[in-house]
Amino acid sequence: MDIIRERPTFQNAMKLTILIGQFFGLNPVLGITNIDTKRVRFSYISVRSIYSILTIVGQVVVFLLCTTYIVMYSDTSLHSITSMVFGSSNCITTILFFRAATKWPKLMNYITKVETIYPNIDGAFVTKCNLSCIIVLTLALVEHVLADFSKVIYVMDCPNPKLDTYGGFIMHSFPWIFTVIEYKTYLGIFVQFINIQCTFNWNFANLFVICVSIYLTSRLEQVNRKILEAKGKFIPNSFWRNMREEYNRATSLVRRLDDVIGGIIFISFANNLFFICLQLLNTLADGIKALPSCNIGADERPLKGYEQAVYFMYSFVFLVMRSLAVSLIAARVYSASKEPAFALYEIPPSMYCTEVQRFLDQVHGESVALSGLRFFQVKRGLVLTIAGTIVTYELVLLQFGIKPTVPKH
Repeated sequence: MDIIRERPTFQNAMKLTILIGQFFGLNPVLGITNIDTKRVRFSYISVRSIYSILTIVGQVVVFLLCTTYIVMYSDTSLHSITSMVFGSSNCITTILFFRAATKWPKLMNYITKVETIYPNIDGAFVTKCNLSCIIVLTLALVEHVLADFSKVIYVMDCPNPKLDTYGGFIMHSFPWIFTVIEYKTYLGIFVQFINIQCTFNWNFANLFVICVSIYLTSRLEQVNRKILEAKGKFIPNSFWRNMREEYNRATSLVRRLDDVIGGIIFISFANNLFFICLQLLNTLADGIKALPSCNIGADERPLKGYEQAVYFMYSFVFLVMRSLAVSLIAARVYSASKEPAFALYEIPPSMYCTEVQRFLDQVHGESVALSGLRFFQVKRGLVLTIAGTIVTYELVLLQFGIKPTVPKH
C-alpha cells in the first residue's frame, strides 16, 4: 500500500499547482488531493464551482466597465486598450479553466489507466512541477508588488486632497472604472481583489502549461530511455512491439491533454506576445528615467522617481524569461516524440523487423506536440517566430509614434 502511495503520478505532480489555482477560482475540481483518481469529480453546485462562477461574473463586470469607459470618452489610447485586453483575456482564461475542470475527472481516469499499464519509472517530474510552481508564482508576486509599490509611491508623492491614500491608490490604478462609477471603499476593495485574481490567472496559465509539458516529456523520455538501454543487445520482436505500444500510449496522452488545455495554451501565448510588446514599448518610448516629483522640496521617494522604471524593467525581463520557459519546455514534448527514430535507425540489419519499421513509420507519420487550439504547434522554431513578430510590432508602433500615455479624465 505504501508503494502505491509513493508512486509518482500525474495527480501528485499537479496537486500543488491546482490547489493554489483553486484559491483564485481556477479549475474547481473536487478530490484533487485523493490518491484514488476515481474520487476526482466535478460538480456545478460545489463551493469551488460557485466561487469560480462568481469570479467569472466579477471579471465580466470589470471588463464591461472598462469597455464603457472607452466608449464614453472615445478613448482608444494604448493604456485603455491594455486594460481591456488584460481584463478580457484573464476572464477568458478563467472560463477556459472552468471548462477544463468539467473534463478533468474523465481525463484523470484515462491517465491513471495508462499509468497502471506503464507506471512512471522516474518520479523527478513531480519535484520539477512543484519547483516550477514555487518559482513562477514567487517571481510573479515580486512583479505585482513592484507594480503596486510604484503606484503607492506616486500617490504618496502626489496625493489627491479629496481621497485618503488607499482611495488615491485605487483611483490611480483603475481610473477607467471609477470615472464611470462613483468611488466607494468597498468597490475599491472588490476591484483590487478582481485585479489580483487576474494577475494570478495570467501567470498561472503559463505555469499550468509548463507542468503539463514536464509530465508529458517525462512519459516520452521514459520510452526513449528503454530504447537506449536496449542498444547493442539482442532484442526479440516482442520488445519493439511493447515499446511501440507504450509510445502510442504516451502520444495519446499528449493528444488527450491537448484537447483539454489547447485553449489555455492559445490564450497564454497570445497574452505573452501582447504584453512583451507592451512592456518593451514602455521601455523604448519612455526610457529608463525618473518621474518628476510633485513636491518642490527634497525628494523623499525611496528610489527617487525610478520606481516605475524598475517595475517596467523587471516586468519585461520576467515576461521574456517566463515566455521562453513555457515555449521551450512545451517544445520538448515534440522533440522527445522524435527521439526514438535516432535509436531505431541504428538497429543492425540482423535485428531489423516489421515492428521496428512500424515504429519508425509511427514516429515520422504523426506530429506529436501541444498546440494552441491547433492553430499552431509548440516547437522550438515557434520561439524565433514570436521574436520576429515582436520586433515587427515594435518597429510599427515606434514608426507611428504610439506611446503608452495614461489618459486623464
